[in-house]
Amino acid sequence: MRGVSATADLSGKQYEKELFRLQTELVYMQEWIVANGRRLVVLFEGRDTAGKDGVIKRVIAFLNPRTCRVVAVPTPGERERTQWYFQRYVAHLPSAGEIVLFDRSWYNRAGVERVLGFCTESEYEEFLRFCPLFEQALQNDGIMLVKYWLSVSDEEQERRFKKRLSDPRKRWKFSATDLQARSRWVDYAEAKDRMFAYTDTEESPWHVVEGDDKRAARLNLISHLLSLVPYEHLDKAKPVELPPRQQRAYLRPAKGTERLVPVRYTVHSR
Repeated sequence: MRGVSATADLSGKQYEKELFRLQTELVYMQEWIVANGRRLVVLFEGRDTAGKDGVIKRVIAFLNPRTCRVVAVPTPGERERTQWYFQRYVAHLPSAGEIVLFDRSWYNRAGVERVLGFCTESEYEEFLRFCPLFEQALQNDGIMLVKYWLSVSDEEQERRFKKRLSDPRKRWKFSATDLQARSRWVDYAEAKDRMFAYTDTEESPWHVVEGDDKRAARLNLISHLLSLVPYEHLDKAKPVELPPRQQRAYLRPAKGTERLVPVRYTVHSR
């Protein structure tokens, strides 16, 4: 495993250093996936405020967006409601050499749809029956599937909810569904436990990440993900060399002919 082998208590600076190291390893992992035509799917699920967005941002920070994408499937429209439930998600699965991160996934049916009554009882039961078979079929086809559940304590979730209320940058996170999730905490806990009972299998296990400490959760998740993908550092046969810049006579238009953005700020290095 590439990473800290034992539990480490890090300072803020050490956290940044270790995060950068792990993000570098993610780049090596992506290069290996691309070179070998592999396919990786990672699901991020969990309680509201558990830190999914923050983890995903750190995972993709330095990855090539041409072969790594984040998928957040929107609420189904009229036509999509008549389709096979998994159809909307299958359309986003990776091709050879691609990574797909699902910011919430087909497990919406076992969570929000179940609790808020957006699916019927028979649809819910069929999901629980078929989901392990669906995931096994993905793996049988060669897709590496990793499932993360980000957990947060009641007390920490309450603190983060209150912090969001006072931060105008985060108020958009309070949707009507989010508010119902808070008011129906026990219903969601029951739905999560039943979902795990059916879908936490040996072939496709749930990996639970404790999220009260957001920075630790990010490091723990990324380190764990790297340990699951059997990647190697690819040796570059030939380093990239910059070609010489073209040299020929050409008079460029004066800067005054362009519509420049007003300079309102200047930043001085320390």
